[in-house]
Amino acid sequence: MTSEPTGHPRGIYTLFFTEMWERFSYYGMRALLVLYMVAEVNRGGMGLTDEMAAAIYGLYTALVYMTALPGGWVGDRLIGAKSAVWWGGIIIATGHVVLGLHSTQAFFIGLILVAFGSGLLKSNMSALVGQLYPEGGARRDAGFTLFYMGINVGALFGQLLCGWLGEEVGWRWGFSAAAVGMFLGLVQFKFTHQHVAQIGERVVHEGQNVRREWTLLLLGLAGVVVLVGLGVAGIIHIDAIKFAHHTAWFISGVALLYFLWAFFLAKLGVVEKKRMVVILVLFLASAMFWAGFEQVGSSFSIFAERYTLRKFGGWEVPASWIQALNPLCVIALAPLVALLWSRLARSDRAPSLTTKMSWALLMLALGFVVAGWAAYRALSMGPVWPTWLMSVVLLHTLGELFLSPVGLSAVTKLSPPRLTGQMMGIWFLGSSLGDILAGILAGGVTGDATAQMPERFFHVAITAGISGVVLLILARWITKLMPGIK
Repeated sequence: MTSEPTGHPRGIYTLFFTEMWERFSYYGMRALLVLYMVAEVNRGGMGLTDEMAAAIYGLYTALVYMTALPGGWVGDRLIGAKSAVWWGGIIIATGHVVLGLHSTQAFFIGLILVAFGSGLLKSNMSALVGQLYPEGGARRDAGFTLFYMGINVGALFGQLLCGWLGEEVGWRWGFSAAAVGMFLGLVQFKFTHQHVAQIGERVVHEGQNVRREWTLLLLGLAGVVVLVGLGVAGIIHIDAIKFAHHTAWFISGVALLYFLWAFFLAKLGVVEKKRMVVILVLFLASAMFWAGFEQVGSSFSIFAERYTLRKFGGWEVPASWIQALNPLCVIALAPLVALLWSRLARSDRAPSLTTKMSWALLMLALGFVVAGWAAYRALSMGPVWPTWLMSVVLLHTLGELFLSPVGLSAVTKLSPPRLTGQMMGIWFLGSSLGDILAGILAGGVTGDATAQMPERFFHVAITAGISGVVLLILARWITKLMPGIK
């Protein structure tokens, strides 16, 4: 396999640009999602209540993470990671095209297609990056860093372009631009596929019954199609708000039962049980963090539209652009945070995994203190300067950089070898729970509940702050539960 002067295989650039365009489409559409749902019908929107829109947003983002598990299974056992990325991209692009149609039924069908396509592409794309660096080590870490940069470059320009088109030209233009982005990614992937020709093929598993697994997959998809068809036809009615609450309880129940099974019935050793305690802490911290962080696409977007000064001269900045600050901050701050960890490690002062998690929650808390104060000023004195929300996004992005890169890696290291796949599922389930809770929280601070926004934001700040402090106090004890794991 030929390499660039940097020492990276050529395939990393194929995957970099494919992921960049996929994230362009995903985050570009997400920037518009809540704003489109709450916009009045005479403005081309859906005219939904804030609470309903927030619940749908939470369910959609949660579904993306939940479908990553079966998506990885399909790539691993049935079609190979490379084919899964290709077909996932086609499903995503189709979903964006359907979203561009001005129809309520088409909107929900499009959302489901994008979620399922993202689940199929998401997990398998990361697997392909790992396969490019079979030797592991620092070169592999550098490859994933480059890949991560592609994610944020795509997210930045997707939110800027799709957001502007959707708000200033027309909603369908924003959704259609997201579709074009995914199509460009597919074209690029097809024309440079020779650089990933040696990876991503289906692995033959000993004793695998391929016919039975295809049958199970097709039956599952048929069930989804029937359910969606009944909903579109109006035969069954799903209240998104109630469904979001029920889903949150269901995910919590599944996680609780799994951890009880793991502790008492999985025949784990003492060391494995101690590590399982750490995974439980990570699960709870992750769910709490993403429940707050994901306000950027829901309640913070509504706040940007209605309670933020956005006119400069004769031009009004699109409300969706507030979301573009996150990838911009990641691009700017990620190298600095990496440098910080490196210098602390050289002086033998590197923070533990638990300490990083606690810092993430404290950054989340500080962000919500700022958000609560901004909401109080906006509701009592009128629209506020955008610097308030910019400060919130900056603080939350710092928290993301403390938490996101270490969580998944830590779970793989802490999991008992025979349960690693299941623990990945539990980790993604935590992200799904956070996304569902984000939608519920957003619905409780907007619309008819707008007057409660400052109080509830302060409540989130207090909860996250106390949790962060407790984690910080317990950091040494938790670290002792996982000797040898950094």
